[in-house]
Amino acid sequence: MSNYKNLPAPTPEGGLNRYLQEIRKFPLLEPEEEYMLAKRWVEEQDADSAHKMVTSHLRLAAKIAMGYRGYGLPQAEVISEANVGLMQAVKKFDPEKGFRLATYAMWWIRASIQEYVLRSWSMVKLGTTSAQKKLFFNLRKAKARIGALEDGDLRPENVERIATDLGVTEAEVVSMNRRLSGGDASLNAQVGSDGEGTMEWQDWLEDETANQAADYEAKDELDARRELLVEAMDVLNDREKDILTQRRLTEKAVTLEELSGQYDVSRERIRQIEVRAFEKLQKRMRELASTKGMLAAH
Repeated sequence: MSNYKNLPAPTPEGGLNRYLQEIRKFPLLEPEEEYMLAKRWVEEQDADSAHKMVTSHLRLAAKIAMGYRGYGLPQAEVISEANVGLMQAVKKFDPEKGFRLATYAMWWIRASIQEYVLRSWSMVKLGTTSAQKKLFFNLRKAKARIGALEDGDLRPENVERIATDLGVTEAEVVSMNRRLSGGDASLNAQVGSDGEGTMEWQDWLEDETANQAADYEAKDELDARRELLVEAMDVLNDREKDILTQRRLTEKAVTLEELSGQYDVSRERIRQIEVRAFEKLQKRMRELASTKGMLAAH
C-alpha cells in the first residue's frame, strides 16, 4: 500500500488549519461504495481504491488524534500516527465481516496513537503496568467526570476518588496529573473562517462516528464481540464451522479450490455453504446481541 499519491500530510509549517481544510475536500463514502472499493482492494490490490478509502476517513483520524492533544506532543505528529493506523486498518479491512470501515479503523487509529504516545513518554519512565497505562489514558476523563479540570494539583478527596475508580495508588494519580498538566488545547479554539463566521476545531472534525474513548474500552467491546461470535458458532454444523473459519476467520483465507479438494465437492458448492453459514451466523449473533443488550453486528 505504498501508492498514496497526493495524500495530505500535517506539518508544523503548514499549520493544522490548512491541513483540516484539505481533508474536508474528500467526500465520505456511502456504504455501497465503500464495500465495492474494499472488495477491489482485497481481490485486486487496487491502490486507487485503497487511497480513496484512506482519504475519506482522514477526518476520523484527525478527530481521534485531537483526543490526545493534552500529552504535550506535536499535534502534527499525533495526526500522522493516526493516519498510519488508518492505513493499516484499510490494509487489513475485510468488507465481508459485516462492519463499516470507520468502526474497524477506530481501533487501529487509537492503537497507533497510543503506541506513539507511550514511546514518546518513555523518557519520563511512565509505568508499564496495565493499571498505570489505564491511568495515563483515562485521567483526563476521570477528572472531567468529577468536575476537577482546574490546573494544578488535585484536591485530596478527588485524588482518592480517581485512585479508587481506576485501581491505582493515590501517589500515582498525583504524579501522573503533574506530568499531564498544561498544554490542553480546546476543541472550541477558533481556527479560521469559512465565509460565514469563525469556525472551531470541532466544526472541521465533524463526522458521524463515536467520540474518542480509551483503548481499554475498545478492547472490552472487541472481547465481547469475540465471545458473541464463539457462542453464535454453535448454530453451525461441523462442516459449516470449518469452511466459514477457513474462509473468513483466519489471517489468510483458504481458497475455494483448496476447500473443494478437502471436501470433494465443487467450488460452487463450497461457496454456497460459506454464504449460507455466514447468513446463519449473522442471524444468530443479532439474536444473541439483542438478548444480551448489545449492539448487533451488522
